[in-house]
Amino acid sequence: MQAITTGVLSAVSDIVAQKLSGIQKLQIKRILLKVLFGFGYLGPFGHFLHLMLEKMFKGKKDTATVAKKVAVEQLTASPWNNLVFMIDYEMVIDGRPWMQVKTKLKKEYPTVQFTSWTYVLCHEPSALPQISFLRVNSC
Repeated sequence: MQAITTGVLSAVSDIVAQKLSGIQKLQIKRILLKVLFGFGYLGPFGHFLHLMLEKMFKGKKDTATVAKKVAVEQLTASPWNNLVFMIDYEMVIDGRPWMQVKTKLKKEYPTVQFTSWTYVLCHEPSALPQISFLRVNSC
């Protein structure tokens, strides 16, 4: 079920992104490729990641445990997912050759990952209450 939900959310987010970026006619192929990525990778990956996190922190629901789960996810899955998404987008959706993708990754990946981490610290304060001093000082 999570794979289907992720596929649908991938489609909706891409439709919104296309409209916000000024694309007049929706790029159906692009939407379908995003659905496949969400359904085939993001959904299953997220499902098994969260099963693993539940096993690692079995039965714990306190605030400190939530912060630890977020930290584990941000230090492991976030970098991996951002890298895989960038490669998929550049090679599969845009059809760029590996050498171009590699160059773009070297240039843009650090900024993408830093932005991802900054977003969590600045916009998800309830997820990381123990390190709120980082949020206050970095945003």
